[in-house]
Amino acid sequence: MSFEITQKDLIEWGSAMLVFVSGATTGHFAATGMNTIQWMGAAVAVLGSVAVAVAVRVWPPKSAAVKAED
Repeated sequence: MSFEITQKDLIEWGSAMLVFVSGATTGHFAATGMNTIQWMGAAVAVLGSVAVAVAVRVWPPKSAAVKAED
């Protein structure tokens, strides 16, 4: 059985790990207590990591014609 790991797979898993780590970090610090500014910063971090994960999956890959022009 051959399983090939592509750059696309690594990018998708990396963005998923970013969401997990930012959520886990936010959860940890929320449990220890955060003020309003820290809550807003944590929310922005989680939403930003989710935005990265969505962009990675939705953004169209560069076509061969565009790469040749560059």
